Amino acid sequence: MRVKRGIVRHRRHKKIRTLAKGYRGMRSSTFVKANEAVIRAGVNAYRDRRIKKRDFRSLWIIRLSAAVRAKGVTYSRFIKALKEKNVLINRKALSEVAIAHPAVFDQVMKEIGML
Repeated sequence: MRVKRGIVRHRRHKKIRTLAKGYRGMRSSTFVKANEAVIRAGVNAYRDRRIKKRDFRSLWIIRLSAAVRAKGVTYSRFIKALKEKNVLINRKALSEVAIAHPAVFDQVMKEIGML
């Protein structure tokens, strides 16, 4: 007796096509092309979730560098001074403070002996 895969295959294909909704051309309608596109999209999403973390850290460093250069200090000397004084504020928080609360950032700079 042969196995008829009607409903099982139909449901699996429908699930893939739903994931490919909005893709252009055959990538949204044809199962084989949609499956390729969905797999590739998953690979890119997995990789880019890690790249996003790098990108944000880079952004915070760029912002901090600009903020401390305005005070006449280089970024590397600023980070070294933070470590020497055991100031445990991460780059994300420091960059937010530098943008939103310049007076508080000046206090941090005074605390580590940069102003």
